[in-house]
Amino acid sequence: MRRSAAIALASGGLVAAVVAPVYGARAGFVTAGLVAVLSGAGLAVAHRFAGTRPQRPLQVRFDLVVGTAVGVILVTVLAAAELMFVSNHDALLVSAIVLAAAVVALRAARVASAGVVLEVGAIRDALAAVGEGDRDGHVRAGAAAELSELARAATRMIEQLAEEERRRDAADAARRNLVASISHDLRTPLASLGLMLAAIKDGVVDDDTRDRYLSTMHTHLGALGSLVDDLFELSRLEAGDLEWSIQEVELRELVDETVAAMRAEAEAKGVAIGADIQPLPRPARADPERLQRVLFNLIQNGIRHTPADGSVTVRAEPAGDWVEIEVADTGAGISLEDRERLFEPFVRGATNGARDTGAGLGLALCRAIVEAHGGRIWLADSQTGARVRFVIPT
Repeated sequence: MRRSAAIALASGGLVAAVVAPVYGARAGFVTAGLVAVLSGAGLAVAHRFAGTRPQRPLQVRFDLVVGTAVGVILVTVLAAAELMFVSNHDALLVSAIVLAAAVVALRAARVASAGVVLEVGAIRDALAAVGEGDRDGHVRAGAAAELSELARAATRMIEQLAEEERRRDAADAARRNLVASISHDLRTPLASLGLMLAAIKDGVVDDDTRDRYLSTMHTHLGALGSLVDDLFELSRLEAGDLEWSIQEVELRELVDETVAAMRAEAEAKGVAIGADIQPLPRPARADPERLQRVLFNLIQNGIRHTPADGSVTVRAEPAGDWVEIEVADTGAGISLEDRERLFEPFVRGATNGARDTGAGLGLALCRAIVEAHGGRIWLADSQTGARVRFVIPT
């Protein structure tokens, strides 16, 4: 309202500057007062109209703008004629011109508002379709820069909403698969444990069979414990609920320690295990405990998939500001259908056509740990066996 009042006063002053030199100071002063008062009244009507509820259509608002301007001009001209500042002949002529201009202005306002009204309706319909589930809409508008920007914003919103829904659907599908996989991995050993425990309790097995059952039960319990531990750690990693101890790590020492710890398991299967660590310009920056967890998982996978007389080798070399680490085996390799989903939870590779007996969480844990360090992990091409590589910062 303050700005409108200032505009009304400025309009009166402008008219006074034009009228006073021709008709005298008194005429200029009176006309300025008339214009200021009538302009202020017209703008007050416009403000009142704009603030009424319900909201008026855009075309009616355009008509109001034209009508207010024409009304102010006509009343001013008639008042000036009544006060004898201008002749009746001049007042009639100006009034006729103003009325003709008003007709043209009203039509122009209608034409100008038509495109705006149509595009506002198109944006409204597109958003209504989004509310009903449509995610393929693309909103277009060009009648006004503001509407074009609004249309682009609406299109971005629809695209973001569609992407968010795709991510949600993928997360829901992954969650369902996770529950199904966990159920499968729990049901089988629990059923075996129940049957063997019932047989032992009922005394229907001899001593040798009982000892074998107890050994099998111990294996199943160890596998279930590892599954629960892996699930717990993976959930904490994905939730960012772990405290990290990032420090300088001498990679050669860590790799040698890990290889030594896995040597007994490798030798029991007849698999050779070794390390090839290139000189590094500086230590790696990592959490040593969790980096060793990655190495343990990768080496264990390599041993599991490598036949007797094969080998598993850990290599490391500098790669700019990173160190690249590789665990390579001479096993059967990874099938093409398993490569894309290899690092997802509960995805098991195949060894010579047989399904892997692991829980399928090891590589998912490796990926989560490596990515938490800011690195990445991938399956490199190999003619023989599998070569899993990852990088961590130095």
